[in-house]
Amino acid sequence: MAKRGVAVAVASDGEARAAMAAAFRGFWNALVSNFDTDHDGRIDFAEYTACVIDPERFDEAIGEFAEALAALGDPDGDGLIERPLFTALQTAIAFGLPQINALFDFLGPDAADRITVPAWSASIKEYNRVDKAGIAGDVLAHGAPA
Repeated sequence: MAKRGVAVAVASDGEARAAMAAAFRGFWNALVSNFDTDHDGRIDFAEYTACVIDPERFDEAIGEFAEALAALGDPDGDGLIERPLFTALQTAIAFGLPQINALFDFLGPDAADRITVPAWSASIKEYNRVDKAGIAGDVLAHGAPA
């Protein structure tokens, strides 16, 4: 997933792409170190269920991931993410086009069809919290506004 995300971020500098790859690794390492109880290098459904019950254990890793992904969406540093790059990045991390468009629209694009970096970053952090409802991330699961 990291390779696909970094590959579509052609306008981002090497530092931003490296930060994204590191964030993916950090998130995976946090999952494995906390929930791979049989030490097979994989998270099975039972292990995953334990993870989603206790999401605050991953706040730091999720925060780093959210900031790094949002930064890839803003290679010019203007604080705004254009729909085509947002779509490419979200597709690279395995979301479908209807859900991607629903999320982008939910985040309130401006007249030039751009969303803010903080809005996307916050939605990524919220998406990874099962204790939240009525959030932007809900549209990734359902494809319609929350």
